[in-house]
Amino acid sequence: MDKNRIDAVIFDLDGVLTDTAEFHFVAWKNLADRLGIFFDREINERLKGVPRLASLEIILERDSVPSRYSEEEKVALATEKNNEYTSLIRGITPSDILPGILDLLNDLKVRGVKTAVASASRSADFVIGKLEIGHLFDYIADAGSIENQKPAPDIFLDCARQLAVDPSNCVGVEDAAAGVQAIKSAKMTAIGIGDERLLKEADLILPRTADLTYGQILIAREKNLI
Repeated sequence: MDKNRIDAVIFDLDGVLTDTAEFHFVAWKNLADRLGIFFDREINERLKGVPRLASLEIILERDSVPSRYSEEEKVALATEKNNEYTSLIRGITPSDILPGILDLLNDLKVRGVKTAVASASRSADFVIGKLEIGHLFDYIADAGSIENQKPAPDIFLDCARQLAVDPSNCVGVEDAAAGVQAIKSAKMTAIGIGDERLLKEADLILPRTADLTYGQILIAREKNLI
């Protein structure tokens, strides 16, 4: 058995396949403003790769009375944010796929490498549909059915299980520290897209999606095996 083989590549959505981060920021900012809570882009960085309710808890840390909302009210607030986010992303088209991603997905398909999406977003199916790339994925994880979200490895392990591949033969691609931690906890090879300082646990860090090729995936795999 070839220990260097790659059976599957598992992608995060936001910041890897397309950039909906600005839409998330606007929706969270509008909610925070309505609640009278300070929220800026620095705080928003902490929300990357974090599920909706956990993101709300981070925002509520700055509320003068953090415990003022019941669990039911928190769910309602998170739903309010998601409804606005969903409205904002309705205008997404295939032109919003990040540079290099479409070529890579087609290349992986030709090579017979399985692909999946492991996103904390419950709108992943919707966004993938708007991007018109659903046919290039073998599996899209349902974030709502995953018990423990990133940085826990659950969603990446779910992808490996559904693809019927060994996690050790998978490569995960993320732009968030929590996502990289999840990939490594799943015993997979991790590629980070973005800031080296934030993604230092990744086996390979690339500045842009345009730099992500099958060749770079092989390099990441080799580094993980050293």
